[in-house]
Amino acid sequence: MPYRLLIDGALVPGASSIDVVNPATGQVLMQAPRADEAQAEQAVAAARQAFPGWAALGYGRRSTLLDALAGAIEERIDDFARLLTQEQGKPLAEARGEVMATIAALTYYAQLELEPRVLRETAAERIVEQRYPLGVVAAITPWNYPLLLLMVKLAPALITGNTVIAKPAPTTPLTTLLLGEIAADILPAGVFQTLVDQNDLGALLSRHPDVAHVSFTGSTPTGKKVLGSAADTLKRFTLELGGNDAAIVLDDADVAKVAPRIFRGATTNAGQICLAVKRVYAPRGMVDALCAELARLAGEAVVGDGLEQGTTIGPIQNRAQFEKVLGFIADARENGTIVAGGDALPGEGYFIAPTIVRDLPDDARLVREEQFGPVLPVLGYDDLEDAIARANDSDFGLGGTVWTSDVERGMAVASRIESGTVWVNKHLELPFDVPFGGAKQSGIGRQQGIEGMEDFTQPRIVNAALG
Repeated sequence: MPYRLLIDGALVPGASSIDVVNPATGQVLMQAPRADEAQAEQAVAAARQAFPGWAALGYGRRSTLLDALAGAIEERIDDFARLLTQEQGKPLAEARGEVMATIAALTYYAQLELEPRVLRETAAERIVEQRYPLGVVAAITPWNYPLLLLMVKLAPALITGNTVIAKPAPTTPLTTLLLGEIAADILPAGVFQTLVDQNDLGALLSRHPDVAHVSFTGSTPTGKKVLGSAADTLKRFTLELGGNDAAIVLDDADVAKVAPRIFRGATTNAGQICLAVKRVYAPRGMVDALCAELARLAGEAVVGDGLEQGTTIGPIQNRAQFEKVLGFIADARENGTIVAGGDALPGEGYFIAPTIVRDLPDDARLVREEQFGPVLPVLGYDDLEDAIARANDSDFGLGGTVWTSDVERGMAVASRIESGTVWVNKHLELPFDVPFGGAKQSGIGRQQGIEGMEDFTQPRIVNAALG
């Protein structure tokens, strides 16, 4: 049976359809329903109508329904994981991990509640901060982690009493549609809905007067468009945008220990992670050893179809990004030295060998821009102050890492990095109770943690005279 949209509690076909391509084969996997503006308007109207009743249920009843949804997803882990690999490309083990993290996020938020907070209480007055839901939330998600990045929006928005319209990336809509089909039997009509488009309905949702909040994860240029569309209605928004995360290796680091962690940080999900390691700064005397170890790891990586056993790196998710990454490699070949990889692999899929580059100038594209692929530049430095300045010399500020044998020294360096999250001797650890978000042009607002829940609510101060 073909996948369908979930609109106002009903599973319906789209006004038209789009092809979903398996990036491991370059061939059409299946067609997905594509919504038009009339269906988008219907979804907004249904979400607005459902909002008062959903908000009135209270945390306890909403929690029960979210737990039921988590259980239903868990019953179909294998279906979700296989579909995710087919539409996104990541190895099946990573896809299964994303589904499990999705369930964990939903379960985590289902247990939370935003309690009123007493700001002041005296014999004369009581001042309380309350939180109430905003209304209709548009959750616009990218193609690198289509299920998990939806859930870190959906779960906190729903538990706080909002209704949600999910608009996945058009190249990876299938897992979102499957989630909608499961939710149709659990959640009240209009509480959660799915719209698939060809990147043509985002502006409608962002500017719609009945959409109260837009939660967007994606590129910085698109995030700026979302921000512009939301301006006329002064709606609330959360933007988690691109990154160009720097890894700084200190001179006391053990290359043999840190190189595998840096490599994983740069190539997990074929490097298609906003918080991936995008550029490495190492003491000049350590560059040879670090590059040699990274090149060895690149040579040992198994690039292939994520459904095949033993694959460690899957394809680039879509042809446009595939060609963009090849453009970065071509520029790096002209301006630096490629010590591993550097080529697309033969076949119809969008495969690129993990690539390590050195000797690039600081103004090279691979240093200044976000590559979003398995291509990593290693840059030498003579002075730590210079390395910190170069790491901060970016319009982006999403994440970063520091690698050292001295944790206190590493934390001191991390405290000078202009990013929303900086890890020391670890990477990509994002506990649900810890907020994350970007600095500079890497975003506005926070996701996860209590702060992520509060992002979907409006604070209200109740100030009462006593006696």
